[in-house]
Amino acid sequence: MKRLVVSKMYDKKIIIPLLVVVVLALTYPIFNMFGQSSAAPELDLNTPEIQALDEKKCIEDTEFMRSNHMQLLNEWRIESVRNGLDTYVATDGKEYEMSLQNTCLSCHSDKEKFCDSCHTYSDVNPNCWTCHIGGEL
Repeated sequence: MKRLVVSKMYDKKIIIPLLVVVVLALTYPIFNMFGQSSAAPELDLNTPEIQALDEKKCIEDTEFMRSNHMQLLNEWRIESVRNGLDTYVATDGKEYEMSLQNTCLSCHSDKEKFCDSCHTYSDVNPNCWTCHIGGEL
């Protein structure tokens, strides 16, 4: 009678290293979180332009601007470039020019401290600077 030889399906030399690699690959995102700073950057609002203002207020409230500035700027681009409109009416009724350079950067004049610090922290690459050269006024 012939005996059937069964290959070692559970070869420790292959299975254990393979399991270690799979576990490391699956848990990498969790371990990677511990290496990042959880504190958002502090924005420096102490620019000469802001200090010279009588009323230190943005076109909309702070919470709105933090969470919606990208949609607002995108809407401005569409309205200004594609539809020829150039005036934004804020929720308080004040009118502003739809311009990243002439409205936003007139107060937030230090692009590196204001824009770049949050964009780097959030790992986003906005396409504003394809038209607006480095935030220069």
